Amino acid sequence: MSYFAAAVLRSDGGWSAAEVSLTGASDVEDVADRLRDLGPDADVALLFVESDEDYLAILRLDEGEDLRVFSPDATFAEESRIGALLLSEYAKPAIEVDASLTSAADLSDVEPARGASDPGDPTEAEPAGDPALLADLGMSASRLLELCGREGMLPSDITAEVSTAIGAGDDVEELRES
Repeated sequence: MSYFAAAVLRSDGGWSAAEVSLTGASDVEDVADRLRDLGPDADVALLFVESDEDYLAILRLDEGEDLRVFSPDATFAEESRIGALLLSEYAKPAIEVDASLTSAADLSDVEPARGASDPGDPTEAEPAGDPALLADLGMSASRLLELCGREGMLPSDITAEVSTAIGAGDDVEELRES
């Protein structure tokens, strides 16, 4: 599987973006270390990892600590080495995600559970990790889940919408075009 990994870093000067290589990464902490190295003074560091046109994972570090991960589809961990690397420690959120919940409620205060074991419907995408990881940046958990569940959305579309919503859209677009 091919992938695109874009780091988006916020510091006093605003947002900046850089491409990240995941080659040789041994686990999610190794990936987090690469993100830390890019912006040791960053207030917020995000990593958008798109795999082919099928999967997305978002990682977040606040001031180099408190790693949080989200993916719209837990299957990513089963389908690729990169997905397993990023999501192996993160289970589905301990919430039921359905259309009425994601469109009507703000889930930004919901904490996901590690180790949850609800198998769910294998024909539908089940999110993994923390859907509230961008809530303080202007993308609530319910909005993120709704965006990820929208028909026809590719990982690159989600990355573009999220990065635009948080104010880093031009940086990510410029990185993608280079």
